[in-house]
Amino acid sequence: MQETFTISELGKEFGITTRAIRFYEDKKLLSPVRDGQKRIYTRSDRTRLKLLLRGKRLGWPLDEIRDVLNMYEAGDEGELQQLLYTCRKVEESRQQLEQQKLDIEASLADLATIESRCRARIESLAIDGDENAA
Repeated sequence: MQETFTISELGKEFGITTRAIRFYEDKKLLSPVRDGQKRIYTRSDRTRLKLLLRGKRLGWPLDEIRDVLNMYEAGDEGELQQLLYTCRKVEESRQQLEQQKLDIEASLADLATIESRCRARIESLAIDGDENAA
């Protein structure tokens, strides 16, 4: 397996821009080794980026993602803490998404009711208009 990566390689692999990777670096979420102006990312950096992007996909704020990433670096005890923290965050995210799902379903039902009433009224007005024209 490849041991080091360029910023372009990581961007291409994860489907993100090099600008996004530099942003994460500015936020101290990634810390590549420098060879002059060239950034050299390790397998650990790649893993951090993968976890970071997963957290973003779940809607977690960068501060919470940073906490998880820092636990990842702390070895076995850190891994246990990371897993416990991640499980809590996953449950919170799941609950939030379930609530959003219920809210969306309720909104869709409301829209269907409104649309049905509007169409019935349109039909009623069209029939009345036809009768008045005759």
